[in-house]
Amino acid sequence: MKSGTTRYTAGLYLRLSKDDDSLKESASIATQRKMLYSFAKEHGYNVYGEYVDDGYSGTNFDRPAFQRMIRDVEDGKINMVITKDLSRLGRDYITAGQYTELFFPSKNIRYIAINDGYDSASPYNDIAPFKHVINEMYARDTSKKIRSAILTKMQAGSFIGNFAPYGYLKDPEDKNHLIIDENTAPVVQHIFKMAQCGCRPIDIARDLNAKNTPTPAMYRCQTHPYLDVTNYSKRLEWTSATICKMLRNVVYLGHMAQGKSGKISFKSKAVIGKPPEDWIVIENTHEPLVSQETYNLVRQRTQSRTYRSTGDFQNMFSGIAKCMDCGRNMSATGSMNQGTPYRLACGGYKLYGKKECTNHFVDYQTLYDIVLQQLRKHICLDEGERLELVEQLTDEKSAPKEVQTDKKVIAALERRKKELDEIIRHLYEDNLSAKISDERFEKMLANYEQEQQQADEKINELRACLLNKDEQEELTQKIYKYFSQRLYECENMSQLPPQLLYHLIDHIEIGQGYYEKTAAGRIKHQEIKIHYRFGMPSAHA
Repeated sequence: MKSGTTRYTAGLYLRLSKDDDSLKESASIATQRKMLYSFAKEHGYNVYGEYVDDGYSGTNFDRPAFQRMIRDVEDGKINMVITKDLSRLGRDYITAGQYTELFFPSKNIRYIAINDGYDSASPYNDIAPFKHVINEMYARDTSKKIRSAILTKMQAGSFIGNFAPYGYLKDPEDKNHLIIDENTAPVVQHIFKMAQCGCRPIDIARDLNAKNTPTPAMYRCQTHPYLDVTNYSKRLEWTSATICKMLRNVVYLGHMAQGKSGKISFKSKAVIGKPPEDWIVIENTHEPLVSQETYNLVRQRTQSRTYRSTGDFQNMFSGIAKCMDCGRNMSATGSMNQGTPYRLACGGYKLYGKKECTNHFVDYQTLYDIVLQQLRKHICLDEGERLELVEQLTDEKSAPKEVQTDKKVIAALERRKKELDEIIRHLYEDNLSAKISDERFEKMLANYEQEQQQADEKINELRACLLNKDEQEELTQKIYKYFSQRLYECENMSQLPPQLLYHLIDHIEIGQGYYEKTAAGRIKHQEIKIHYRFGMPSAHA
């Protein structure tokens, strides 16, 4: 393609991620935009549009704006792509090379990376493959440095979370230090006081709900206006689970427990939990809200009240079993008398009694047997169905709650940034077409970029390194082998594997049961509806 005889319609591609924090303003979206528009104007290239991926890792090519640009290439809307440098295109040397060496030439696309002096119309382009390798090495090294920096902070007792625990605030003078929140600290102390006096977690939750005390999630949304409580959390009321979690948290002793999870690779988004013995616990990092004596007494009373069967009972239906009428989670109920069977009951009934919902009691072992029977019935899959199931399993993001929280917060800020990008794009077009003066343009641009910078700062504070799934195919094969073996075993299984339950079943609805008197005695009737994932048909029992 000869640049002298071809009329070019360019797509301007801009990208920024957490990896580029150290580059500061030199890599910002605003700086890239100015450079690309100036370059296109100077060389007389018509700009079809810009494609902005703000907050996406260079190792991930499933970026929305990038994929939109590729579609425009395939539709013939642009015949030139311009980036600030090769690393904006991507930091995975294999995939980036496929675009620069194969895809773009096959589509007659002229590609220019300004700062690297790369122009596909030039015969001197041998530097590109080496640049791609260097860019991936940079991404790997950056990931290591970030992990090392975070580990150093945790080992120093610095708080690295996005939001302070309930009862505390981030110190305005040091965001890695916690100070007492005068609004919520009394609530925490009230919770421990009630527990110390022998109140059960469910009683404490009812007390707080009766007083209309905002839950931790609601309070966080109240103090962070950019959070939408309806999207941020489904838990809008105090529950015994929330109370139990707080009563176990050593943060209220003035200690810091962090490093509870980690990523398996800089190229993978998968996050795995760590056992408590691998957590990083640093004592006396901030002012406590409760004394060690109170904490120990509460823990002792809580543990003595907890029934532990000889089989170490664990409710594997937690979060899966739902009340068919009110939709709340079913929770386990048991007796301190050893040997008493466990049952599940409606969470609304446990919290508020009959005024909210009926009990929906179901025997735990009965539910276990029904689900096991239904899974064995549906588990007979052919090879194609097994592969399809595993592919869908590997697409799931089983991130912990704090990661999901980060994504929701970041999404809210990014929506505003996209709006600002569109405003700024039109502003540049109006300036280029002389619809607004340069002076007016500079003033308006400064205001919008200041708002973008503030959003960037907040996003950079919240965002973890969101990496791509370049090793997805290898991971899929490993998981396929694992699940194929498990599925073969499950055809005659006598026990219910928890992981299989979580991957195959979305939720289980439990109806209110009733008893029928017969000559043989009372017979219980109860509707149980199993909702499967991946398009598998629901089952009634």
